[in-house]
Amino acid sequence: MTQLGLGLDLSTKRTRKREFLEQMQHVVPWSGLIALIEPHYPAGKTGRPPFPVATMLRIHFLQQWFSLSDPAMEEALYDVPLYREFAGLDGGMTRLPDESTILRFRHLLEAHGLAAQMLTLITGILGDKGLMLKAGSAVDATLISAPTSTKNASGSRDPEMHQTKKGNQWYFGMKAHIGVDAQSGLVHTVIGTAANVHDLNEAEGLLQGEETDVYADAGYQGIQKRNVQTSVRWHVAMRAGRRRKLNTRDRLDAIYERIERLKASIRAKVEHPFRVLKQQFGYTKTRYRGLRKNTAQITTLFALGNLWMARKALLKA
Repeated sequence: MTQLGLGLDLSTKRTRKREFLEQMQHVVPWSGLIALIEPHYPAGKTGRPPFPVATMLRIHFLQQWFSLSDPAMEEALYDVPLYREFAGLDGGMTRLPDESTILRFRHLLEAHGLAAQMLTLITGILGDKGLMLKAGSAVDATLISAPTSTKNASGSRDPEMHQTKKGNQWYFGMKAHIGVDAQSGLVHTVIGTAANVHDLNEAEGLLQGEETDVYADAGYQGIQKRNVQTSVRWHVAMRAGRRRKLNTRDRLDAIYERIERLKASIRAKVEHPFRVLKQQFGYTKTRYRGLRKNTAQITTLFALGNLWMARKALLKA
């Protein structure tokens, strides 16, 4: 039996995914990012012409936003018209990028350290628009789990990942250290390490160089003894055990408690990028083997997370 079509135009439905991509279309600095990649992009003088840089960059960002592997991204381009429309693959294209093409583009970005350059370009633009004041920073780190299974080609776990204990629980994977603007919560520095690297070891590398005050949690106790930049004032949280002993009825202890609350309210800004990374973009586990590949991915995610957090101000501008 032949079913009658309803005559619906499915492209006009204002889905959340369509609205998200329309916002990103306007806030991502496409021309600046493309200019970073073009000097390293193959000319394609022989064989089939390569896909435009803009198309591959949009596909790469779609992977990050919707947590898609290379094969899943290839299939999504065939299955989801919205993705093809966003990537500019709808009009007159006779072929779509396969997973090998998508993988080679990612390797190109990794080989030339372009993820870090993208973050620098985006933070520069946000700074020029007055969204990053650079007077203070907040630093923190989060654990990112890695697959523990040995059912792979090498028969072993990723040798660059390590385990560490947090509280009473063991974790295997890597750690993402970030420095954020204390006013806006936008990320300006990202460092990826194995999970067993102490937060203190990367603290100074997270500074952008212009701040006068830095806020950190109790895990950074002792940083003042290591810090060689005398112009920076560190505001590190009091250890939880000592804070619990404060008697708020005592005038001095009440002042200490008020100071800790103030530091915590500023330090909370550093948690916003982690929420975007893990909740908005669904990044909860490393996808690749090796620190360099995974650090490049999380750097890209934090750069895109900056645009997501600042999108309302950017759209108004």
